[in-house]
Amino acid sequence: MANPGAPVSTESGVQTWDFAALTDPGRVRANNEDTIAFDASLGLVLLADGMGGYNGGEVASGMAIALLQASFGRWLAHAGPHANPKAVRRALQAGTDEANAAILEAGIANVQLQGMGTTLVLAAFGPQRAIIGHIGDSRCYRLRGERFELLTRDHSLLQEQLDAGAITPEQAVQSPHRNLVTRALGIERHVELEMHEHSVKPGDLFLLCSDGLSEMVSDAQLFTLLLQDIDLPEKATLLVATANENGGRDNISVVLARAGGSETPEVPG
Repeated sequence: MANPGAPVSTESGVQTWDFAALTDPGRVRANNEDTIAFDASLGLVLLADGMGGYNGGEVASGMAIALLQASFGRWLAHAGPHANPKAVRRALQAGTDEANAAILEAGIANVQLQGMGTTLVLAAFGPQRAIIGHIGDSRCYRLRGERFELLTRDHSLLQEQLDAGAITPEQAVQSPHRNLVTRALGIERHVELEMHEHSVKPGDLFLLCSDGLSEMVSDAQLFTLLLQDIDLPEKATLLVATANENGGRDNISVVLARAGGSETPEVPG
């Protein structure tokens, strides 16, 4: 298991943010196709879950994170923590377009990487708001007091079947289509990064994760684990360990971000 390290704090206006991250190959797979990164000074979190033959998934997720860190990270460093949310969204989509094109072209150029792609979930944390973006079935949750909420909606065949009423939530647990995503980076010429803005209050805890966690640990169990009175690196370790105890059938990645500081005016979210 990877070393979660110590939490990192950053001052962002009236908020401080603590981060902890951990990725693990799980109990079944030999390699880890997940890639995670965070920049505490920018309040930026990135997580990608790659897919593809040979080492394609690992390449795709690594490219997505590296390119977004370089392009959007550079833009955010210049724009600052109070950047206009619409401008943030435009910059995020531009960075996503660049990463998508690069992954697609790399797959075309190298036959062993053909068909590779990756999911993506990211967060840009500011003083009063968090902009969450995602593609595929990697997720973001928020724990606020006793309320635990999924902030993203999977881009997956399973979610489409649930939305259409074709299957029940009970049937979904046993569905053979659990891992079929309907949107991914590097597969088509254009992909839309779904983005939403959410309010931030002191004490809010955000969890970004790959489906290696959400498939192995129920939302109810995630809620219980996140409520534990332990520090962020220990929570990250506990989440990954629980996913492994429950089977560890996929790579497991988690990034935790906790808001501190004084009370701030709430924005809609």
